[in-house]
Amino acid sequence: MSEAAHLVQYIVVPYRAAANGVAPGEIRPASSEFGAIRIANSMASKFAGVAAYEVLVDKETGDMESPRVLAQIGTVPALDD
Repeated sequence: MSEAAHLVQYIVVPYRAAANGVAPGEIRPASSEFGAIRIANSMASKFAGVAAYEVLVDKETGDMESPRVLAQIGTVPALDD
């Protein structure tokens, strides 16, 4: 994996209660690791769960890979590696 072809981004994913557990909501971008954790904490009371992640984004395809959990609050599904 070439570092030049990837960009580090921080995202927050809210999860809503669903019939089979939880379902992801709209991904929110953050400008830093601290910002992602702060956003996750501020959203926590409104959702079944919230997770903040650091991900590598392929500049050519936009695909997200190599997620690293920064924070998990409430019910959050496990990452499938």
